[in-house]
Amino acid sequence: MTETTDHRDSYPPTAEFAAAANADASLYQRATADRDAFWAEQADRLHWEQPWTKVLDWSDAPVAKWFVDGKLNVAYNCVDRHVLDGHGDQVAIHWEGEPGDSRDITYAELLAEVSRAANYLTELGLEAGDRVAIYMPMVPEAIVSMLACARLGLTHSVVFAGFSPTALRQRVDDASARLIITTDGQWRRGKAAPLKEAVDEALYANGDVPHTVEHVLVVRRTDIEVPWTEGRDLWWHETVAQAAPEHRAQAFDAEHPLFILYTSGTTGKPKGILHTSGGYLTQASYTHHNVFDHKAGQDIYWCTADIGWVTGHTYIVYGPLSNRTTQVVYEGTPNFPDEHRHWNIVEKYGVTIYYTAPTLVRTFMKWGREIPAAHDLSSIRVLGSVGEPINPEAWRWYREVIGANTAPIVDTWWQTETGSIMISPLPGVTAAKPGAAMTPLPGISAMVVDEEGKAVELGESEANGYLVLDQPWPSMLRGIWGDMDRYRSTYWERYAEQGWYFAGDGAKLDADGDLWVLGRVDDVMNVSGHRISTAEVESALVGHSGVAEAAVVGASDATTGQGIVAFVILTAEAEDTGDALIGELKAEVSREISPIARPREIHVVPELPKTRSGKIMRRLLRDVADGRELGDTSTLVDPNVFEAIRASRA
Repeated sequence: MTETTDHRDSYPPTAEFAAAANADASLYQRATADRDAFWAEQADRLHWEQPWTKVLDWSDAPVAKWFVDGKLNVAYNCVDRHVLDGHGDQVAIHWEGEPGDSRDITYAELLAEVSRAANYLTELGLEAGDRVAIYMPMVPEAIVSMLACARLGLTHSVVFAGFSPTALRQRVDDASARLIITTDGQWRRGKAAPLKEAVDEALYANGDVPHTVEHVLVVRRTDIEVPWTEGRDLWWHETVAQAAPEHRAQAFDAEHPLFILYTSGTTGKPKGILHTSGGYLTQASYTHHNVFDHKAGQDIYWCTADIGWVTGHTYIVYGPLSNRTTQVVYEGTPNFPDEHRHWNIVEKYGVTIYYTAPTLVRTFMKWGREIPAAHDLSSIRVLGSVGEPINPEAWRWYREVIGANTAPIVDTWWQTETGSIMISPLPGVTAAKPGAAMTPLPGISAMVVDEEGKAVELGESEANGYLVLDQPWPSMLRGIWGDMDRYRSTYWERYAEQGWYFAGDGAKLDADGDLWVLGRVDDVMNVSGHRISTAEVESALVGHSGVAEAAVVGASDATTGQGIVAFVILTAEAEDTGDALIGELKAEVSREISPIARPREIHVVPELPKTRSGKIMRRLLRDVADGRELGDTSTLVDPNVFEAIRASRA
């Protein structure tokens, strides 16, 4: 393979792929012709105990009711029905532990596990509507716990196992959780890190302030010593594992609360995003089937997210299992014991669909193409990207190096709040453009508008605007837990007159009407009156052969309002030539975007501050650029990154 990357502007699917694809262009026509009928058809892919009487009730906007009067059980749809249909022997989960242990769990075994957990949670006195906090690494029991909650109508709140005890306590208190399910510890790069200890710390954190937790259920994973409170703390292997493996699922209303997932708010107090059952599962299942072109019983699917994030909820648990997927679930980090780990897993299981984040793709680029090149990745037929807009350079590398220049890439735009994918190419239909989210999925409606709410004109150089959703969708959030005023003001106030949901993202339409997401509006800089997206400048910087990753922020500037400050990580091959390199990079941005976008400062750094989900913390980089005291660094993987960044600026 040559080093020259294929630089076409768009990549249509091959005739063979299109011919066998789950989705064809008629989906768009059907959705446009009759939106309600289209969503009814998607809901019919699920098993309903009681049919609905109306597809959508939007009379209490901005709170939707989807599939009114319908009743279903989410866990039954993800597990029982596949077993009853004769697929009990199919592997549901190929689980790969970080230290190298592994387990294959069939749908029949998964049903037995979920039933045991449901029986034991019932024995603990939990009832439909109660909340359960799940604070666990990527072990099978985490998925079993989520499904057991869904089966019993318990609303789960999964808290990412990398969060601090304070963050856990905040979420437990906000949801009034009666139970916490956790593990003794978790494996991280070969070391056992305590987790149960963090739960204890969380529960004792507020001194005398009482908490709602009655029990802590603990899975043994690392065999490390754990603090123990008799009567409150329970071992999974002594309780759940001993319970009966049969359990009859009961149906719940389509609007029964399925889960709360906390997302960071601008005020610092996390927002508990509430999702319900029928509409959420319908859209999760529909998008997983069509966007990933998943074929039950044939594909091996791997989404590399963590269940602590919405991607793990929708595209590891509910979407894939509702579609009878065989999937890989991996516990650890991508570079343990070395940088070959992901590709070893792809080879071992013959992964066909691989869904990951742009941050990881750029990390793979930084490690060098010879690592994936050492493996047989020919099983991969679809690639996915999630989390933030992917820059064209990384998109092309991903397709060429991981996808053998044939696998379509589905670059998916959605949020915790939207519940499932909203804007994405369909792999058998769309001629995808590197870096573009393309068009809303069939059944979804989105617009790019200006401050006043006027639609931006196609392809104008200034056709940047705000991304709004102008029609309700089945998997939409139903509110912020315990704070409906905040729900209305956060998402609906800006375009209240039009009744639109404002996502907080900037976007632009190109001359073909295709949509490009520019990132968070607070990641749009205003330089001398010009709106410049941090993502565009980052993309231009990463376009330079020596740059592996870039983070750009706007710093206050007396002359221009905001000055552009960039932090870059170089590739392994690149030589840091000091001022010469900085000059080259500034020139590259001027050439790619405009001299207006030329960064005021560029700093070469060894690492960027990232959260454990791989998001770059630009807020903290803004603090550095403006010489302020750093804000909260508790969610960072490595808070010491800042010492290196400060040194580079000195």
